Amino acid sequence: MSVVDVIVVGGGIAGLSVGYELHRRGVRFAIFERASRAGGVIFSEEVDGFTIDAGPDSLLTQKPEALSLCQELGLGSRLVSTKPPRLAYIQRDGHLHPLPAASVLGVPTAFGPFIKTQLFSAAGKLRMGAELFVPPRRDGRDESIGAFIGRRFGREAVTYLAEPLLAGIHAGDVHRLSMQALFPRFVHAERTHGSVLWTFRRHAGAPTDADGAFRSLPGGLSEMVRALVDKLPAGAICVNATVTKVGAAAGSFRLETATGSALDARAIVFATPAYVTSELVRGLDAELARLCGEIPYASTATIALGFPRDHVGHPLEGSGFVVPRVERSGILAASWLSSKWPHRAPDDRALLRTFVGGARDPWALSDSDDELIDRSLRALTPLLDIRGEPQLARVYRFDRANAQHEVGHLARLEAIERALARHAGVFVTGSGFRGTGIPDCVADGRATAARVARHLGIVD
Repeated sequence: MSVVDVIVVGGGIAGLSVGYELHRRGVRFAIFERASRAGGVIFSEEVDGFTIDAGPDSLLTQKPEALSLCQELGLGSRLVSTKPPRLAYIQRDGHLHPLPAASVLGVPTAFGPFIKTQLFSAAGKLRMGAELFVPPRRDGRDESIGAFIGRRFGREAVTYLAEPLLAGIHAGDVHRLSMQALFPRFVHAERTHGSVLWTFRRHAGAPTDADGAFRSLPGGLSEMVRALVDKLPAGAICVNATVTKVGAAAGSFRLETATGSALDARAIVFATPAYVTSELVRGLDAELARLCGEIPYASTATIALGFPRDHVGHPLEGSGFVVPRVERSGILAASWLSSKWPHRAPDDRALLRTFVGGARDPWALSDSDDELIDRSLRALTPLLDIRGEPQLARVYRFDRANAQHEVGHLARLEAIERALARHAGVFVTGSGFRGTGIPDCVADGRATAARVARHLGIVD
C-alpha cells in the first residue's frame, strides 16, 4: 500500500464519509474494515424479486446531510419518498392504532385528531393535555426519556409513546436513554418556552415536506454505500482487515493488522464502535479507553418475510407499527416495506419486516433463525390476518450494533474530547459518540475529516 497521511479504522457509513471528505480535500488515506464489505449496518440485497434492507431503510429529511451526500454522489434523481398514506401505528391491547395526525413523534400539535384517537384512554389524554400547566425544569440536569415524558405527560404516555417509539427508535431502555442526547428538541422546548405541547403547536404551521419525512433508494441504502466506495481512490479500502494494534511515536501512528501488515500515518481516525475503539486506544491512553468502553451497545435482529399479497388480509396502509413492552408480543416493531417504498416487491406480493432484541430483550439473538421467524409469525399473524407460510424468510443479525446514549452521555463525550486533546492527530467518529442515525454519522464523519485536514495543515 502507498504512503498515506491518514488511517481510518472502520468502513461503516461514518468511516466512508471521513474517507470521502478527505479525498475531496486531497488528503491521502486508507480505510481498514474487518468485515468482508464496507457499509456496516447498511446492507441491502435482492432475493427472489424482493429488495430487502437488512438494517436502516430510510434517510431523514429533517437532517439533510445524508440527502446532500446522495446529491453529490449523483443519486439525487434516484431518491424516492414513502408511498401515501403516510401512517404509522402503535399496538395496544392486540390492536393497531394509528398515530394521531398532526403529531411530532406522537406529541399532538392539533387537538382534534388527538381527542379522537383510541390509542390513549380519556384519563391519559387529560394528563397529556395537562402538560401545558406542568412547571418547567431548567436546572440543566440530564434525565432519561421515561423520566422526562413521565414528568411532563404522565405514565400512559411513557407506556404507549415514549417506550415503544422514542426509545424504540434506538432499541434502548426508556428509563436509561438520555433525553438531552437523543431528543434535545424536547428539552429545548421546555427550557425555552415552558411547555412542549405549546412549542410544538406554535410551530405546527411551519412548511412541511409534502413527500413525507423520509427518503430511500430503489435498490436499498446499499446504493449509497456503493456510490461512496466508487468515489474513493482504488485500493483505499481494505476489507477483511482486522486491526490488532495501534501505536504512536514521534508524531506519527502505526497500525498493525492480523495478517502482520503495518502502515504509518500522521493522523488516525477511529470510526469503529466505541467498545472496539476502547480496545485499540488502550495503549495510547488508558482513560480514553475506559471512557469509550463505558458506552453500552444493544444487539438486534431483523426478520424479512415475503408472502403472496392475497395471503395478508390487512390493507397494509402506511409504514408499520411499534410494540410497547406491555403487549408482550416478542417483537419490537414491524414494517411493511412493500407498502412503505416503491419497487420493493412484485405487485402480487407483500414484504414484511420485524425487529427483535434491543435492551428490552437482550437474549433474543441467542434464538436460532427458525425460532426468530416463528416468533415474528406469531406476533404478526393475528394482527395482519396472515394465512399460510412465508414464501421468503431471511434473518439478519446485528450484534452490539446499536449505541446506547444513556443518561450522562454528553458529559462522557466531553470527557472523551478532553482526553483526545492530549493526543494530537487522534480522532473518533461514529454512532457511539455524536449521533446515532445515518445523517448524523455522515455529518460527523465529514466534520471529523475537516478537523483532520486542519491538523495536517490543509485548508479549503
